[in-house]
Amino acid sequence: MSSPSTRAASPRLLVAASGTGGHLFPAIATAEALRQEGYSIEWLGVPDRLETTLVPEHFPLHTVRMAGFQGRPGLGTIKTLAKFGQATVQVRQLLKKSRFDGVFTTGGYIAAPAILAARSLGLPAVLHESNALPGKVTRWLSPRCTAVALGFEAARQYLPKANTLVVGTPVRDEFLTPEPPVLTDPAIPDGVPLIVVVGGSQGAVAVNQLVRAAAPAWIEAGAWIVHQTGSSDPDADSYSHSHYIHRPFFGSMAALMHRATLAIGRSGAGTLTELAISRTPSVLIPYPFAAEDHQTVNAKVFVDAHAALMLNQSQIVATEFQALVLNLLAEPQRLDAMAAAAGSLATADSAIKLADLIQQVVLNR
Repeated sequence: MSSPSTRAASPRLLVAASGTGGHLFPAIATAEALRQEGYSIEWLGVPDRLETTLVPEHFPLHTVRMAGFQGRPGLGTIKTLAKFGQATVQVRQLLKKSRFDGVFTTGGYIAAPAILAARSLGLPAVLHESNALPGKVTRWLSPRCTAVALGFEAARQYLPKANTLVVGTPVRDEFLTPEPPVLTDPAIPDGVPLIVVVGGSQGAVAVNQLVRAAAPAWIEAGAWIVHQTGSSDPDADSYSHSHYIHRPFFGSMAALMHRATLAIGRSGAGTLTELAISRTPSVLIPYPFAAEDHQTVNAKVFVDAHAALMLNQSQIVATEFQALVLNLLAEPQRLDAMAAAAGSLATADSAIKLADLIQQVVLNR
């Protein structure tokens, strides 16, 4: 990684990331890498979002009130535009007052005021887009950014006017230990097939229902199931078995992924990155209401690489879903090939590559 020594002893960077783990975890991993290189990091977020829980233990947090554009234009749009304008002014004042050297953002609506405020002051702005189909904010503002880092090569075609570089998507440190972490909680017997079900930070009630319906057959075939249900499933406790372990969240996700025989879940960019790093075969069920169906575009990258199978939620037949997983469990060689393919999509040093890009941009401002 390049050295920041040609600038001030402690370059100052404002990180704008908000809302979901998919935005926050890559930003935190990158910010930690930059802090090790002597950077002073502060955070920009929104009140009452996930960052107010995750970020303060790592970095000073500033918040501005922002909202995304939803539905048809109307009175709500005017209010959103007013908040956006006010937020841009506030971020501009923060950047000037605290003498920041640049902005780094992982997209979402918090990115817009951060990028526009930085560029209005002549400061560099680096945006990281983790999805194969870039979001609207990324497509709109990428030409204004100094550099745009991409999680997938497939995203480059949508950003022809941007200065892009494929770096992968950073993951939490626990996924990157030299030796795969040992799973102790929950305790799973050695040698048994393990199905890990994850619905992302928001959970996935429809997927949960399918899994519970199929679970008895999978368990009868010898599998154990660890099911992260999320916190919004009213029927989370409707099925019980000693080989079926469910919780709203598991803190040991890295160890679970490394131990898993097969994963079932959504196809957000963060989940896919973790599947690739841990070399986990998967059955992907894209969230059908994701913006512009970008989870389907993400999943196709893994399907095309033969690292995963993809199912359309609206077309899944429960008995066929049950049989599909049973067939996979009965084909260990196929699972091994899928695992190798998933590993081929991983960029283990993504946080270092992204931090290096940010340093180059800040040094050359």
